[in-house]
Amino acid sequence: MAESNELQQVVERAVAQVLDQQRPRLQAELVERVLAELPAAGATATPAAPTAGSSGQGSLVQSVGSIHAGTTQKEILRALLDTGGSYAARLALFVVKAGAANGWQCRGLGGDDAVKDFALDLSAGPVAHCYQNRVVTPGNIAEMDGRFVDRFGAPANEQILVLPLVLKDKVAALLYADGGSDGLLDASSLELLVMATSSWLEVTSLRKQAQKETSDAAPPSIDRVPAAPVQTVSSFADPFAAHVPKHIAPKVSEPEPVAAEVVEVAAHAGASAAASAPAAAADPFAGVSAEDADTHRKAQRFARLLVDEIKLYNQAKVAEGRRHKDLYDRLKEDIEKSRSTYQKRYGSTVAASGDYFQKEVVRSLAEEDAAIMGANFRR
Repeated sequence: MAESNELQQVVERAVAQVLDQQRPRLQAELVERVLAELPAAGATATPAAPTAGSSGQGSLVQSVGSIHAGTTQKEILRALLDTGGSYAARLALFVVKAGAANGWQCRGLGGDDAVKDFALDLSAGPVAHCYQNRVVTPGNIAEMDGRFVDRFGAPANEQILVLPLVLKDKVAALLYADGGSDGLLDASSLELLVMATSSWLEVTSLRKQAQKETSDAAPPSIDRVPAAPVQTVSSFADPFAAHVPKHIAPKVSEPEPVAAEVVEVAAHAGASAAASAPAAAADPFAGVSAEDADTHRKAQRFARLLVDEIKLYNQAKVAEGRRHKDLYDRLKEDIEKSRSTYQKRYGSTVAASGDYFQKEVVRSLAEEDAAIMGANFRR
């Protein structure tokens, strides 16, 4: 019996090791295939909303499904707050723009609009740590902005949580959560919901841009320059880019936290500018065949997926590595595994000359500063 148990443990460790090694490749390939289908995707099926009395893993799956059922930024963020109410007694979403965090909506704090335009202090406490390091940060209510506590009160157990909603490698919003009077605060579930929200906002932004450019496309003519190519994962517009505080926004009945119409106007203006400029300036692959250009773009997208996966599972190491400028030493194993995966797929293609994985490591992990990677990182 002892030998059987020992053999089972050996097999389990071996299988776990193989799965761990293959996880980046499998996840990246899965995401790549899903994204490749988005421009042709039809109506999205609407998952069932969470039902009363549901709990556990099933309830969490339903919560994620409700977020993914949203088709606009407003619907997605509202779903985050609505479903988050099952895992925290009080929630408030603050949209970050130009170094300021302004309240949008909340749950459990005295009305959905109770925090609207409340300016949250980003310079101290768990809010500052979350914003600066892009990591989920627990804390005590005593460390929060005093004005916030005076206005909304404190939870009974004094424990709070601040979560970053990250888009395009930047904190686009902060979610505040606490247990209120009953102590309900499930940090793990909230973190998953925020991650699901971030990814779905990016996917819907990419999908809308692709659909818009497809619908605007027209047959080429002698006096018409071909439209700019569909944006890749690494270049689509930040859906939070148009947010401004209510007190300086145009008068509308209910301002969008992520003003979709402004994003669309900006995208249209960008397309017009591209049409009036030389084709080479709009498309870096204008001088190669359509097939080769497609390979280059797929390689760029695959590189970003691999590096995003590294960041997702090593947030603390990334923050420490940036601070101490030894990021490569801390992430060497993950980087080289992903590099190997990338090389197997694109190392023998025309995209090899672009060295996209290396460029993405510096761009995304080191924020365009190769010195942050450390002395052992090959330039």
